[in-house]
Amino acid sequence: MSSEQRLDAARPAPSSTVAGVPTARVAARTVDLAKVYGRGEAAVRALDGVTLDIHAGRFTAVMGPSGSGKSTLMHCLAGLDDATSGQVSLGGTELTGLSDRELTKLRRDRVGFVFQAFNLLPQLTAQENITLPLELAGRQPDSGWLAEIVTVLGLAQRLRHRPAELSGGQQQRVAVARALVTRPDVVFADEPTGNLDSRSGNELLGFLRSSVQDYGQTIVMVTHDPVAASYADRVVLLADGQLAGEIYRPTPDSVLDALKRLGA
Repeated sequence: MSSEQRLDAARPAPSSTVAGVPTARVAARTVDLAKVYGRGEAAVRALDGVTLDIHAGRFTAVMGPSGSGKSTLMHCLAGLDDATSGQVSLGGTELTGLSDRELTKLRRDRVGFVFQAFNLLPQLTAQENITLPLELAGRQPDSGWLAEIVTVLGLAQRLRHRPAELSGGQQQRVAVARALVTRPDVVFADEPTGNLDSRSGNELLGFLRSSVQDYGQTIVMVTHDPVAASYADRVVLLADGQLAGEIYRPTPDSVLDALKRLGA
């Protein structure tokens, strides 16, 4: 692996440039993060001392072989799973030690999610699904922002439709709009194109890319697809629960080569 792809896991990236790429402020961070499932001989160490900065206003893809800890890392960063040891922070908020109620509020107000399975409520219309996080928080939507993201995502004529009346690509666009409507600190996307055909998947990745470029949104995406990863500014590689490298300005070929070296 080239020197530009090496990652010193014990030292955060400098604040000026990394691999010739200017860095941004930190949106999320892990320090010596470990996650162990089970006990004794049955224990599985999913993450083993991961120190990582997620840059604000950038698109980060997380990749690695099956069982490398990709989803576990994302779940810990998003406050969906507790760390066994180490630290996790979102913005200036340390997640380790927060109560369940505090974590629920943080996820609702400051985190957006896009999942492979869409996770829309079938009885609600597209618009009701989009604004659901705000309704749960007792907040009114910003009508201008809602109109903008609905227009950009091509959903203006679909707002009264329920999920069963939408294609898979349209459902995932609704999920993206729902993730963006609260203007979250970070949007976490877990294999967001996994249930989509190639055309719909590329359109969705283009929307995520645009949200970074046009609105300064921070995106963290777990994916196994080198083409999907090429939409990101940076690819973080994991292997056996540890950081194994990173790629700036990724291309499908550079990502595929790195994955081959990791045995993925």
